[in-house]
Amino acid sequence: MRISRPRLPRDVRGRRRLVRGVVAGCVLALLPSTWLYVSTADRLRTAADVPHTEVAVVFGAGLWDGRPSPYLAHRLDAAAGLYRAGRIEAVLVTGDNSRTDYDEPSAMRAYLSRHGVPAARIVSDYAGLDTWDSCVRARRVFGVHRAVLISQGFHIRRAVALCEAAGVSSYGLGVGAKHDVTWYYGGTREVFAAGKAALDAAFRPDPRFLGPREPGLRRALATPREPVRQGISTSRHAP
Repeated sequence: MRISRPRLPRDVRGRRRLVRGVVAGCVLALLPSTWLYVSTADRLRTAADVPHTEVAVVFGAGLWDGRPSPYLAHRLDAAAGLYRAGRIEAVLVTGDNSRTDYDEPSAMRAYLSRHGVPAARIVSDYAGLDTWDSCVRARRVFGVHRAVLISQGFHIRRAVALCEAAGVSSYGLGVGAKHDVTWYYGGTREVFAAGKAALDAAFRPDPRFLGPREPGLRRALATPREPVRQGISTSRHAP
């Protein structure tokens, strides 16, 4: 069976309609990204001007041989730095543990413990399967009302917008990253992910796994703060 190829309109009016259709499609495709930039313009911070906030939320970003990927290590280093600086009091690590052989939160917890954050001040969310689920669970399961969110720059606006939609008043700290293939992939992916984010914010679906309220953060914040250990490197970005 022969499949006929689409043909461009031959008349001027048809070509104008085609151009208008393409332009309209591009505008519609970019609307969610525009919404992300506009809605989060005043919510982004640097490590130097993050306001004191009880909870930081660190989103998973993959494991290499069971240990945090360099991208995830950047995020965890930023969280450890904020804790040592006294800008946060506890860290909620949220990631994927949908398989027995893949456990982002436990790897994140171990990394933070090695970099100066007491284990009692780290709380794990094992069902943060995507950004929306992590934000909803932070609010409804762990009782987070206000947080500093930590991720790469290409993702942080979406994280802030979704957590705001989920009821978590958020500041975003976008950490730096090498502009490698992963960075370009992440930036391109965000254009498409913005559309899903807009739908999640509009319809606010339940996460794939919700479950009962957990008291982990309340206990972590009630734990006496230990003296900050000195001599811990903050420049290491790989496990």
